[in-house]
Amino acid sequence: MNAIADFVKKRRKQAGLTQEEFAMKAGVALTVIRKIEQGKDNLSLSRVNQVLKMFGHVLGPISGKQLCDKP
Repeated sequence: MNAIADFVKKRRKQAGLTQEEFAMKAGVALTVIRKIEQGKDNLSLSRVNQVLKMFGHVLGPISGKQLCDKP
């Protein structure tokens, strides 16, 4: 599984939500949640971010320099 899939699944379960409940709260189709948690790679960035925003996160490009400059 990939990091996003692991993150979403873990946080959803910590919130005590089923995939269906979480999809409703996030405003996305149940299939979107299932695809994310299965690590599918053919999802739109806007849908993934809509889900991640439920946990106060977003996904976006980051340069190699930004990774190296982390404290």
